[in-house]
Amino acid sequence: MSHGTAARAAMITQLALAVGACTPMGKNPPAESASTTASGAISLTAEQRAAGWRSLFDGTTTSAWRGYKRQTLPAGWRIVDGVLTKTGSVEDIITRDQFGNFQLALDWKLSPGGNSGIFYRGTEEYDHIYWSAPEYQLLDDAGHPDGKSRLTSAGSDYALYPSPAGVVRPADQWNSTLIVINGNTVQHWMNGQKLLEYELGSADWTEKVKASKFSAYPNYGRAAKGYIGIQGDHDGTLSMRNVRIRELK
Repeated sequence: MSHGTAARAAMITQLALAVGACTPMGKNPPAESASTTASGAISLTAEQRAAGWRSLFDGTTTSAWRGYKRQTLPAGWRIVDGVLTKTGSVEDIITRDQFGNFQLALDWKLSPGGNSGIFYRGTEEYDHIYWSAPEYQLLDDAGHPDGKSRLTSAGSDYALYPSPAGVVRPADQWNSTLIVINGNTVQHWMNGQKLLEYELGSADWTEKVKASKFSAYPNYGRAAKGYIGIQGDHDGTLSMRNVRIRELK
């Protein structure tokens, strides 16, 4: 890692720790103090908006989202008591806007055996978003076969960088996720704990991609800016709330 890369990585870590410092370890990541309505919808405070946070889902509207390669929200995604949820296999969704450098935070839970993921810097050049976008794995580690490998367990950079065991909570319990990207430096956090850090385009990353199924897609992980996506094409129930983003300049 170069001195410039190391400095940038340190800055990202300090940012992530700073935004999480207002809450105890293991609680939700940044913007947790947002107000919650009786239905479970969560809205950002004036202070959070002033700090640059914007809501991608506050429990009341899916206007920030659409289907992959389509302008409407696919059937099967719905709002229930302030929570964005899907049951069974449905089409993936992506943000209407594209993002380059950012902090993305959200709460999520899966039914037993559940499997999903968060894609970042995705494009629509291929048939599927996971052919272009790295994935933060969402998984019920105890109930899904992917949980037998740390490379495909909850919080991993799917199939490339492993996450530590013992951080994800059991099925049907809420987890908090934070993804921080600045330049080529990527960090995955869960429940207040940093899981991993890697450099897009680095020699290590390039070798891992070449050894993976993503080697068939030359632009995998190469976009400097792209869509955030949520994987829907697996069985089980996925629930998300308090989805918010802060772009980094």
